[in-house]
Amino acid sequence: MIPGSHDAGGEVAAIFFDVDFTLIYPGPTFQREGYEAFARTHGMVADGDRFAAAVRAASAILEEQQEHVYDADIFVRYTRRILERMGARGPRLDECARHIYDEWAACQHFFLYDDVGPVLKELAGRGLKLGLISNSHRPLDAFQEHFELQGLIAGAISSSEHGFMKPHRRIFESALELLGVERAQAVMVGDSFTHDIAGAQSAGMRGVLVHRSDEPIPNCGVPVVRSLLELPPLLDQWLR
Repeated sequence: MIPGSHDAGGEVAAIFFDVDFTLIYPGPTFQREGYEAFARTHGMVADGDRFAAAVRAASAILEEQQEHVYDADIFVRYTRRILERMGARGPRLDECARHIYDEWAACQHFFLYDDVGPVLKELAGRGLKLGLISNSHRPLDAFQEHFELQGLIAGAISSSEHGFMKPHRRIFESALELLGVERAQAVMVGDSFTHDIAGAQSAGMRGVLVHRSDEPIPNCGVPVVRSLLELPPLLDQWLR
């Protein structure tokens, strides 16, 4: 665990987790070869060598929604931009982007990080309430069933059903109500400082940033972990 300027300690009754890139990661379907295959299916050619740069270029679209109201079109435009930057052209471009968006909801295209199961079981065994807050349109009941997490999650909320996306404070407040816990007793764990951590802080919750990459650890004023295995010891420190 790499400390930032740590939040104040105190009782923790609930821990909420982001889903995508915190608990699960996409397989080949959503990597360069997957986008090439989607393009071929729709009669287009996409250059996989341009995938990484295309993703970076498209990321600005996800920040455009200032009101943070869920709108599937944002994600379809994001996907279309990736395809365009990979060189895909043709009358079926929008259809292809929508196809990719639809498939993102399917759990079989994703893998659970190895640290997730053991840590969720340990935390639930401590009597902590565990929740999910996701900006994805993936059905969270199906997510729990597919990855055999039933019985560990006390409540889950997705922006596609709620209406607001993280970092809007309302979705965090609704999650707190769902689990019946006070904001000062709740912790949000996620891979995005802007969406997960800053959003949770605006609702009065504490935050832990998950930084799984080999890139330098950001100095963001909250605890940062490279693995969820570092989370239980961090909670122990807070409760001292």
